[in-house]
Amino acid sequence: MADVTREEVRQADMICVHFDRPDANGLNLLLDIKRRYPSTPITMLTVQHSEELAIWAMRARVWEFVILPMSNAELQRYLDSLSQLSELRRTLPSLGRKPLLERNPPLPDSIRLTTGHQKHKALSKVMPYIEQHFRDCVDQKELARQCGMTPFRFSRLFKEVNGVGFMEYILGKRMDYAKHLLENSQMPVTSIGYEAGFKDPSYFARAFKQLAGCSPSEYRQGLQAPAPRDDSAPMADQGVLDASA
Repeated sequence: MADVTREEVRQADMICVHFDRPDANGLNLLLDIKRRYPSTPITMLTVQHSEELAIWAMRARVWEFVILPMSNAELQRYLDSLSQLSELRRTLPSLGRKPLLERNPPLPDSIRLTTGHQKHKALSKVMPYIEQHFRDCVDQKELARQCGMTPFRFSRLFKEVNGVGFMEYILGKRMDYAKHLLENSQMPVTSIGYEAGFKDPSYFARAFKQLAGCSPSEYRQGLQAPAPRDDSAPMADQGVLDASA
């Protein structure tokens, strides 16, 4: 609708919104169109046959709810109704200028319950790749392209699904791997930083201290420090520990 003026939309006989299977974003977009052009009737076309979706469309004041495919008889009935409506709108210009509902109708349960699954599914192509390549240079724009999204939409959806932003998620994965190497290898700290995906040793040290509360070397030393002796333990137990030392 970028090349169509608002006045042209207002003068249109009908706005048709076509869904294969509507999701929350699509239904909210329909409501937004209804809000912007309250006097222009809307036809909602969908292949999903759902009674609760039809009820939602009625509450949203959609003029016509059409299940596809249409028979010839249904198509003719629709065109006749549209012709009558167009004539009424020409003779009664104020037709359709009723105030909107104070609040939007709640989304159908079948739409709300599948939204979370759809979000996870949208990222399913790239999450395994991220798990395998988080130590490499991961291009967020390329991942967005593979998902068929803009970088902005990908970033927003990634945060909704994972609870943190993309870069924060990658940083967390690298930090967890660095801790694993500190705990289970004798590699130098600088080498661990490179191995975990950090190309700048000073940035690795700063980021590690910010997230872990200590430097990588201090983290490793804390793992090697002997457990504090419990002086309150019974003497017999102490004897057993001394004997086994």
